[in-house]
Amino acid sequence: MKKKIALIFGVTGQDGSYLSEFLIKKGYMVHGIKRRSSSFNTGRIDHIYQGPFENKRNFFLHYGDVTDAISVSSLIKKIKPTEIYNLAAQSHVGVSFEVPEYTADVSGIGTIRLLDAIKSFNPKIKFYQASTSEIFGNSPDKPYNEKSRFEPVSPYGTAKLYSYWTTVNYRNAYSMFASNGILFNHESPRRGENFISRKTVIGLINILTGKQKCLYVGNLYSKRDWGHAKEFVEAQWKILQNKVPDDFVIATGKNYSVKDLINLVLKKLNIKFAWKKDKKGLEYA
Repeated sequence: MKKKIALIFGVTGQDGSYLSEFLIKKGYMVHGIKRRSSSFNTGRIDHIYQGPFENKRNFFLHYGDVTDAISVSSLIKKIKPTEIYNLAAQSHVGVSFEVPEYTADVSGIGTIRLLDAIKSFNPKIKFYQASTSEIFGNSPDKPYNEKSRFEPVSPYGTAKLYSYWTTVNYRNAYSMFASNGILFNHESPRRGENFISRKTVIGLINILTGKQKCLYVGNLYSKRDWGHAKEFVEAQWKILQNKVPDDFVIATGKNYSVKDLINLVLKKLNIKFAWKKDKKGLEYA
C-alpha cells in the first residue's frame, strides 16, 4: 500500500511537533513547512529531523509561509499530499490586539490560500483546519458544543472564525473533505513560554531557585479547559479519518481557574503558601 503523505503548516509549533511524531509512527511520510528566520526555530522538532542524505527518510522540512499564495501552491503541487493540516497561526490572544492585521492575514486569510490551492490542484486532498474555542468568545450557549453560537472577542478569535467558515464554505461549495477541529486549551512541556501554563511553571521554579522575585499574572479566576497536546493531535488525525468531513469540538469538559493552576504547581514544588490581599485588594501568595 502506498504511504500516506501529510503536509503540516505550522510544524515547528507545539501541535506540529507532536502531530509529526504521531504520523511518523502511523507510517506517514511527513512534510513540514517552516518560515524562514535568521535564528533557529526548530527546537520542538530537532529530535525527529533527518538530513537530506539520510536513507529511508520519513520527515522533510520546507520553507514556506501561509501569507504567500505562490509558495503555498508550489508546495502542494510539489509534495502531492494526501492530507494537509493547517496549524499555522499567530495564536496569542493578547498579541492579536497589538498586531491585528498580521493576525488576520496569517490566522484568517492564510486558510483561504490553502483551500484555494487544494481546489485548483487536487480537491480530493483531505484538509484539517485548526480552529479554537476562542471563536465562542462571549457566547451564552454553555457548555459549548458544535451547535453553539460564535461571539469572538479578539482579533485572533475573529480571524479564526473567518477560517472556520471558509473551511465550511469550501466543503459545501466544492465537495471537499475539509474539517474544523475546535480545540480548547491544550498544554505540554513544548508550550510557548508566554502562555500562562508554562509561564506559571517556569516562573515559580525561578522563584524557588532565586532567579526571579515575583510572578505576575492577570485574572486569577479566569477559567480554562486544559488538555494535553499529545492527545489533542491524535484527535486532529481522527477528524480526517472520519467517513465524512465535519466540525468537532475537542475538550476535556473540565474547567480550572488560573488560581487552581498556580495552587497545583505550588503543591508540586512543595512550596508552602497562603493567599493574602494587599491594600488594593489584589491577591498574592
